[in-house]
Amino acid sequence: MSNDWQKAARAYQTAASHRTLREQEADVFRRANAALKVARNGSVVDQSRALADNRRLWLTVHQLLVDPANELPDALRSSIIAVGRTVRREMDKAALDYEFLIEVNENIATGLSRAA
Repeated sequence: MSNDWQKAARAYQTAASHRTLREQEADVFRRANAALKVARNGSVVDQSRALADNRRLWLTVHQLLVDPANELPDALRSSIIAVGRTVRREMDKAALDYEFLIEVNENIATGLSRAA
């Protein structure tokens, strides 16, 4: 069985090496979206996991954007930070809007794919 895992890991590494960093980043947002889509009609556990992952994603984005070494233009960084704050506020609501969260993530993924 471990041989199958090793083959799968090598295949993933090979596939990832042929994709740009932006494409890989877009996939992270798409994976978060897949979990949010399940969560919107899913169990409390599905919802908790999806929201925790999405929150972690946006906190990571925020940390990357406030890093002084980040080379994105200041205006773009500020805009994405503002979007991230809005997303985090939405996730703090008792009755959150999954469609909003999904739409924001998809827009970010689309932008990253176009930049690739």
